Amino acid sequence: MNIYDDLKWRGLINQVSDEEKVREYLSQPGATMYCGFDPTAESLHIGNLVPLLCLVRMKRAGHNPLYLMGGATGRIGDPSGKDKERELSDPKMMEERLEKIKAQVRRFVERNTNERPDIVNNYDWTKDMTAIELLRDVGKHFTINWMLQKESVKGRIGRDEVGISYTEFSYMILQSYDFYHLYKNRNCKLQIGGGDQWGNITAGCEFIRRREAHEGDQAEAFALTFPLITTASGKKFGKSEGNAVYMNAELTSPYAFYQYFINTDDRDVIKFLKIFTFLNEAEIKAIEKEMEEAPHLRIPQKRLAEEVTRMIHGQHELDRVLAATEALFGKGDLKAVDPGTLRSALESAPNFRYAPGDVPDLPQMLVDLGLVKSKGQARKDIKAGGVYINGERFEDGQEIADTDFIANEMLIIRKGKKNYGLITKG
Repeated sequence: MNIYDDLKWRGLINQVSDEEKVREYLSQPGATMYCGFDPTAESLHIGNLVPLLCLVRMKRAGHNPLYLMGGATGRIGDPSGKDKERELSDPKMMEERLEKIKAQVRRFVERNTNERPDIVNNYDWTKDMTAIELLRDVGKHFTINWMLQKESVKGRIGRDEVGISYTEFSYMILQSYDFYHLYKNRNCKLQIGGGDQWGNITAGCEFIRRREAHEGDQAEAFALTFPLITTASGKKFGKSEGNAVYMNAELTSPYAFYQYFINTDDRDVIKFLKIFTFLNEAEIKAIEKEMEEAPHLRIPQKRLAEEVTRMIHGQHELDRVLAATEALFGKGDLKAVDPGTLRSALESAPNFRYAPGDVPDLPQMLVDLGLVKSKGQARKDIKAGGVYINGERFEDGQEIADTDFIANEMLIIRKGKKNYGLITKG
């Protein structure tokens, strides 16, 4: 299957400059395309997965994807999708972010293609360009009237309270020059990105055509964008309780990452399997059939969460997450689970820390965790067999021992079926 047809089946084609020509461009292995990633944060988030995955799909189809780091454009700020001016980042901080994102991209691509990614940085070909060269050789090919029609500009130009600075207004010129540079030096004729990038990408296509025509050559470049991914409830994909779900394990733990996907709504899960996994049409149809026959088993959600967690964090971290999930909600041994994964799994549960020599009895722990209102109620619950330590029922008259603490530092308490608490010492 032509990779273009695969993207279309997956619902990943939003806008395309010329469908017939783009499909033809991708019909034979060896085509070059790129997508840019500005260092606006210290980590990519799962919203970046769509273009990142598309570039990997291109590699798997035999093409030559380029991963562009926005070392230059990141210093300017893209107005696309923003209703006010971005704050300019400190150059040192931005360079640190860029290195972290570069490392993330490298790990992701190597894990999913077994090859090193072809990473480029637009600062390399922009840093020595003078203002005169930018205005004469690039700006000359853009008309203000044409630029004002772009959504990223039009949405801000009429708002007196925010407006748009010349800095952000010129962003599309820099991005267009990136496309031209890669066209001339890497034979790259396709740029991909989110739907909010349509104006910037098509500006690059037009700049290449005009610049080459000015030099007496005919040239053609193409644009392809992805749709904005939303949930069935209308929410923007990639947010969990108002926070972005990051690909960096230090910002979003692998367990929380897994839980985000396993909690996918039934109405979204088949769509997300198409968008966020490498599973083919036959495999997804088989999963959809299983869902129809046994929706309570949540087979598609489990497969989605496993595929994406493995893709981002690797099999080893996925195994840890599955072990923690089984131990907390199944019949696994909590003491055999990685302590760090357990801690992240319980980060939203009540927790209480004691000094090493100041650990009280279990009834006091239950009160301190807020799982009961009084020690008397705690004793009743223990006597009734409704309290568990590290997954095992705590018997009346039993005492907490140092050996009960997992890794000598944490104790997992459960009251009833779902009320968890985490005790730590140290």
